[in-house]
Amino acid sequence: MEPFSIDREGISKASTVYVVMGNEAADLDSMASAVLYGFLKSKIDPDSSRLYVPYAPIPQEDFKLRTEAVYLFREAGVGQEALAFQGDVDLQRLHREGRLSLILMDHNKLGKEFAPYEGVVEEIIDHHKDEGCYSQVRVRRIEPVGSTCTLVAEEYLRQAPHLLTRREALLLLGTILLDTVNLDPKAGRVTPKDGEVAEQLKLKVPLDTNTLFETLQREKFNVAELSTADLLRKDYKEYVAGKVRYGMSTVLISLETWKKKDPSLQVELEKYRKGRNLNLLVVMIAYTEPKFQRELILVGESERLTASIADYLNKKGTQLAPLGFPGSYSQGNPEYSRKKLQPLVQEFLTAGVG
Repeated sequence: MEPFSIDREGISKASTVYVVMGNEAADLDSMASAVLYGFLKSKIDPDSSRLYVPYAPIPQEDFKLRTEAVYLFREAGVGQEALAFQGDVDLQRLHREGRLSLILMDHNKLGKEFAPYEGVVEEIIDHHKDEGCYSQVRVRRIEPVGSTCTLVAEEYLRQAPHLLTRREALLLLGTILLDTVNLDPKAGRVTPKDGEVAEQLKLKVPLDTNTLFETLQREKFNVAELSTADLLRKDYKEYVAGKVRYGMSTVLISLETWKKKDPSLQVELEKYRKGRNLNLLVVMIAYTEPKFQRELILVGESERLTASIADYLNKKGTQLAPLGFPGSYSQGNPEYSRKKLQPLVQEFLTAGVG
């Protein structure tokens, strides 16, 4: 079986380099669909001077943070060499030379960073709401299915079913199962097409799909191999409020477990804050042991800042109670996710309180 790998030397020689780009979140659906669609296109395109490069717009070292992708790629026998990462492809140069074309996977509108390349988008395969961009696109498959991989699987079945081996089918099926919560109608994500495609893929993958889904779900939350810095940047967003720069990380293990995993946790948290040039780092902890619980760690440039923020959040109903670890609290009201908490932090910091 031919391995998935990018002809990196060929990039400088190709007449056109088709960068098959997943979205900026670089989740499993985004990366799997980019790899598989890029491979399919490279096989069915009669023009050998054109090169297809699956691309994840994240640093290569961040791939390991997508633990469910690490697991499924490994199980399917697909290595990281199947993807190009941030910095691997000189998009500016290719664009300047007139040799760049984009195929968007799992999104249909480029982020600000890639806005200069709007004019060279040629294909879109996606399952999100159609933003109506890029009238020049030759192929536009935007359908509200549960997973982009459902649409990619359809392309294999329609154009080159002989290329659909166990490897491709496992990568596609696992992604579809995870995206649709194991094809469960109650989750509100699955469509009849997802189910039909999954049945076709199961013929190539002699595995119990319930076990596959449960394993992927477990791997998604498997942080055993991740350092404190990895945990903090796995789900991290950065904001500015006036002169204050702050970041928010969501971490999926309890503070107690984290302290055992990293005895230098306090030092590492402060190191991460300083390394990002933050005035404040907000760590939101969410876990189920046995019921769903939230905890919060505030790491700031001063104790006065973190204490005043905690006081403000308490007044807004978060029900914080000190846990003993510096700047840490149990969160009695679990409804305050980042979506709800971040506007409160922004409000407080913008007002210049504390």
